[in-house]
Amino acid sequence: MDPDAVAKAFVEHYYSTFDANRSNLGNLYQDSSMLTFEGQKVAGAPNIVAKLTSLPFQQCQHAVTTVDCQPSGAAGGVLVFVSGNLQLAGEHHALKFSQDVPFDANTTGKLLCAE
Repeated sequence: MDPDAVAKAFVEHYYSTFDANRSNLGNLYQDSSMLTFEGQKVAGAPNIVAKLTSLPFQQCQHAVTTVDCQPSGAAGGVLVFVSGNLQLAGEHHALKFSQDVPFDANTTGKLLCAE
């Protein structure tokens, strides 16, 4: 498994899905996943999707500027760090964003988003 390939594929899929239809992100999370957003901890795929779809904007466009990754843990996980700009509809200036996404390998070797 190439951590850089995992990171690139995840980033392309996640942010294009986020920008097009956030409600379709649920299959990327597990029941044990946790999202921390501005100090609020949200656990489980349905709750994470509910949080993301309740954000106070409907349209946005992510422009990723940095994707760094590294192997994580003895089981073959990967840690991905993403940063960039978030352009909201109707706004002149983009917001900065960053996100750390841990992936855990399950018993079959498949990587699962553990965020």
